[in-house]
Amino acid sequence: MSSLSTHVLDTVTGKPAAGIAFRLFHGATVLFSGKTDVDGRCPQLRELDLQKGNYRLEFDVADYFLSQGMTLSDPPFLDVVPIVFGLSANAHAHVPLLAAPYGYSTYRGS
Repeated sequence: MSSLSTHVLDTVTGKPAAGIAFRLFHGATVLFSGKTDVDGRCPQLRELDLQKGNYRLEFDVADYFLSQGMTLSDPPFLDVVPIVFGLSANAHAHVPLLAAPYGYSTYRGS
């Protein structure tokens, strides 16, 4: 089995993005739905036993930035950020998201 963790950083403030809603998909199936904690993380993800394969995380970034009092374009330039990634067998992947209203980046963390 493989495991997964994530962390979301608000690059506008340089602080963790607390309360950002996200979902984990395997194909069309939603495996997990939740929100980040005050540290921008979701420890419950580590509890999932994941198989080797392709997955997708979707983060509701527009709703988050609106909740922070930011004025966004209509429609928002970035509404939902999808990150598609693969997990190998018996591995751990950390998938961080660095997000702003007009750009984002990700990488394989440890």
